[in-house]
Amino acid sequence: MAKAFIFPGQGSQSVGMGKDLADSFSVAKHVFEEVDEALGQKLSRIMWEGPADELTLTANTQPALMAHSIAVFRVLQSEADLEIEDAACVAGHSLGEYSALCAADALSLADTARLLRIRGEAMQAAVPVGEGAMAAVLGLSLDDVEGVLAGLASDGVCEIANDNAPGQVVISGQKPAVEAAADALKAKGAKRVLPLPVSAPFHSTLMAPAAERMAEALQNADIKAPAIPVIANVTTEPTVDADAIRELLVKQVTGRVRWTESVTRMRSEGVDQFIEIGTGKVLAGLVKRIASDADAISIGGPDDIEKYKSL
Repeated sequence: MAKAFIFPGQGSQSVGMGKDLADSFSVAKHVFEEVDEALGQKLSRIMWEGPADELTLTANTQPALMAHSIAVFRVLQSEADLEIEDAACVAGHSLGEYSALCAADALSLADTARLLRIRGEAMQAAVPVGEGAMAAVLGLSLDDVEGVLAGLASDGVCEIANDNAPGQVVISGQKPAVEAAADALKAKGAKRVLPLPVSAPFHSTLMAPAAERMAEALQNADIKAPAIPVIANVTTEPTVDADAIRELLVKQVTGRVRWTESVTRMRSEGVDQFIEIGTGKVLAGLVKRIASDADAISIGGPDDIEKYKSL
């Protein structure tokens, strides 16, 4: 059975994430300690104790989700004899691509934490709070959503941010434009258009200042060739080239998260088991909607790890 390790993105966070893992395994505890040290902040305390509004600050959420994913992965390495080379490839949803690169030894844990802190701060600073918006469109195809957006009178920027699964597309842009698009999409037949509780219009051209900031940060980052191919969000192509990865991570800030195509690509390459590593079960659910014939499991805590060991 060919495996892919997949890593979740923003929206999966919750207070308490990773606490049971740190309490149960010293290797996990060391991951959280290393991330705290790299950031000069007790991020682990915010993860485990909250408050929730502090955890959901983008600059905290992004390194927090990565830390939990890498803690789970390192426990799997030490307890379940799982190695990165056991997978055919890795992929991550948005910030999860950084977790994937860290797991594949392209980035050190400390550098990944610092890059995600910069990414979170830059994305938050790119657009003043309240001016941007995102919404999940349920029940329309990607083509339908693209058609509606193309036909809108210009109320500002509104673009497709995520193609998550058939019937689940996320739009992003300036608030009035997103609200106008929501009305038009409902008229087209969308079952629901749900505003997302985010602080900025991620994965839209409005994030261009953040992309510039990440280009500077990534230029100085020590990126190595990953141990196995990484499926890039913006191209869905497998890559092991460090310079290409640097460029793709910059493009990812403003580019679309092509998750449906990424899973389809991995499936076409022979992957038949997708293992979601980290907080929540969002990606496993999306995989089942995209490739119903594939196996998808989520591993986020000690019970999940024990269950995986018994497979």
